[in-house]
Amino acid sequence: MKAIITGISGQDGAYLAKLLLEKGYSVTGITRNNHTANLERLAYLNIEHQVQIEECDLMDLSAVINLIKTQDFDEIYNLAAQSSVGLSFSQPIGTLQFNTTSVINLLEAIRLSKKNIKFYQASSSEMYGKVKNLPVTIETPMHPLSPYAISKASAYWMVVNYRESYGLYACNGVLFNHESFLRAGNFFVKKIISEAVQNKDNPDWMLKVGNIDISRDFGYSAKYVEAMWLMLQQPCPKDYIICSGQSVKLRSIIEYVFKTLNISTEKYYIDKSLLRPTDIEDIYGDNEQARKELNWDYQYSFFDVIDLLIKEEQAFINNKNNNSQL
Repeated sequence: MKAIITGISGQDGAYLAKLLLEKGYSVTGITRNNHTANLERLAYLNIEHQVQIEECDLMDLSAVINLIKTQDFDEIYNLAAQSSVGLSFSQPIGTLQFNTTSVINLLEAIRLSKKNIKFYQASSSEMYGKVKNLPVTIETPMHPLSPYAISKASAYWMVVNYRESYGLYACNGVLFNHESFLRAGNFFVKKIISEAVQNKDNPDWMLKVGNIDISRDFGYSAKYVEAMWLMLQQPCPKDYIICSGQSVKLRSIIEYVFKTLNISTEKYYIDKSLLRPTDIEDIYGDNEQARKELNWDYQYSFFDVIDLLIKEEQAFINNKNNNSQL
């Protein structure tokens, strides 16, 4: 089996590549520029030499068509996106253009190739936004509250349209927030844990945060990529909600991390520049359909995940410090 992973340099791309390699796949990762490709996460998982890296601009339809036409891929996992909600407010045009055009180009290239390629689109719970009834299911009406969420909703319906109009095996995995040690440093949980581990003994350090009185459904990236793979192994394509099924207040996460590391719970402050124009107050999903139909097994509470991430962050920092002393 041969698979393409776009966005392979991200946390999900790295964990998915590792999973597919363990299952005997040949894995190709897509990057816009081979010379600037960030393979640090693949290296961390010791798989950087097992993945083939191909250069392709997903905004260029002819380049995407050529990639798919010249190689026989069985599955495409589209994880590439401008994925920061906060950044999307300052870069709405770029966010909308990339997160929609790249998806259309991949779908159109598959359609034109007439090959039986299965397509997975990384969708987001942010699409649902202002939800009246919780938990979120795949039938919940969308009310996106950010340019990022709008771009993801547009891509979601494009996938549905190509599936229904052209019979493509194309599906959306609507993932709620999911974390790991490999998460980018600008995301909330990674930022909290990384800064706290590095500065817990620094009396002058204060954690800078935005709105922490909102709640989110958090999970573990390494387990969520299993659901991505399972979705493409079904007889028929279908969209699924991938989540933990429970929400946690951001303030509670800070307090738990600080307590675990013996840090005073007063070591943070609200920075108004980090507040967003709009924010979802609380959101969590229903993962029953994924559990039953995909046989996806998810048993973690988010505090279990936090414990894992703190230990991994501590091990990484200790190893880094030990190497610097050699």
